[in-house]
Amino acid sequence: MPILLQSSRRRKPLWLEYGEALFVALILALVIRTFVVQAFKIPSESMLNTLLVGDHLLASKFAYGIKIPFTHTYIWRGDDPQRGDIIIFEYPNDPDTDFIKRVIGVPGDIIEVRKKQLYRNGEPVKEDYIRFTEPGRIQPIRDNFGPVTVPEDKLFVMGDNRDNSMDSRFWGFVNRSAVRAKAWRIYWSWAGFDDIRWKRIGRAVE
Repeated sequence: MPILLQSSRRRKPLWLEYGEALFVALILALVIRTFVVQAFKIPSESMLNTLLVGDHLLASKFAYGIKIPFTHTYIWRGDDPQRGDIIIFEYPNDPDTDFIKRVIGVPGDIIEVRKKQLYRNGEPVKEDYIRFTEPGRIQPIRDNFGPVTVPEDKLFVMGDNRDNSMDSRFWGFVNRSAVRAKAWRIYWSWAGFDDIRWKRIGRAVE
């Protein structure tokens, strides 16, 4: 008859197995958040009606390259942001704060606003996504701006809710290296516990 030999290897304590599994899960979550995808919540109305207050979205961290964590140094620099992209970036006046806006101008573009109409390189830009809350009121800077030329490695960004957005018209250009991610998809949306916006869940951000 075969002789069964008892393994001399002892089973790890249950708490240690769970601890190791939790540690691996935390490391994976950190790697994913740092290099792959990160969740963001929309707190303001500056991107209405494209993004609503209470939208929760996923943003691609590698769309524009991979950086050394906590720096602006690229390990690999991907595609540059394009006109129309919705990006998350460090607010120039407070790098600890994340802003989300739409790219309006890339390096070399000449940006001007005349009576709320956006012009790029001298041509009026058709924007089906924008919203005006004060269509009949004209204010300096907000509604008459420029022209300015976007410098190398800079971006000009604006909110879709043009009359209620603090953006490049007021505080200037965004550094290319300050871009954190490209908005990708809404994974959750609600206005409150009793008002879940089911139709928005899973919608691409564009």
